[in-house]
Amino acid sequence: MAIWNLGSINADMVYALPHLPTPGETLAALDLQQFLGGKGANMSVAAARAGSHVCHIGAVGPDGKWAVDRLMEYGVDTRYIDQIDTPTGHAIIAVDRQGENQIILFPGANRELTNDQLGLAVSQAGSGDILVLQNETNMQGEAAKMGRELGLRVCYAAAPFDAEAVQAVLPFLDLLFLNEVEAQQLEHATGKPATELGVSDVIITLGAKGARHFSMGTGEILDIPALPVTAVDTTGAGDTFTGYVLSGLDRGLPMPQAMMLATRAAALMVTRPGTADVIPDLKETQDAQF
Repeated sequence: MAIWNLGSINADMVYALPHLPTPGETLAALDLQQFLGGKGANMSVAAARAGSHVCHIGAVGPDGKWAVDRLMEYGVDTRYIDQIDTPTGHAIIAVDRQGENQIILFPGANRELTNDQLGLAVSQAGSGDILVLQNETNMQGEAAKMGRELGLRVCYAAAPFDAEAVQAVLPFLDLLFLNEVEAQQLEHATGKPATELGVSDVIITLGAKGARHFSMGTGEILDIPALPVTAVDTTGAGDTFTGYVLSGLDRGLPMPQAMMLATRAAALMVTRPGTADVIPDLKETQDAQF
């Protein structure tokens, strides 16, 4: 089995600040670090480090070879990442002393994927493989439809949130990831709670309260509590959780076990500054003491 990720690849420029800026305020950064990031890259690294074969579908610019090399180092299959003329995407991330963040995103090459590139990649997937999408690339609707037709398990992480983007892929989804705010926004846009949109499985992350899974097939609701840690940087925590859940399902774990393992990985990850580069591997996650 494999996970196919149509996902963004970014350079994350992380600025440590005494507090998050208010409108019109100028702040001197306490530190600057560059990491591999992008919701897509984060999820690919998380799923690969959790033990799955992950094929990343994406694009970088002429300045992006380092990002592809870094993904390879973490065990991600990069054969379906194109290098194009558009600059690599990047994010400017401000992190305060409490670990909260603000993010400015430049999509760059992430929004220049082609139908030919997508078709070449997804046609290599096998029935029962997982296809995951986020809202940081183009071709989401086309990919979701193609995945459903090929018998893939189509999953969507609805961030950065856009109601139209979510609704465009809803008819093809098997698993939907939302945070608490996104779930409220989607209900406002559709007039229905996320649990009544026809998606088989819905996972809503609740921050410090943990995560909740809704199974449409059984009607069961599963709550997984968060683990008590002191957060240094929460950037990418949701991506780490998502990647680990998908890897757990890919490796045949039941949903409760996949979510509990993902909760451990995300809790460990937020104790470190950075994004994809600091996602823990499976052994580290299993051995961690909380």
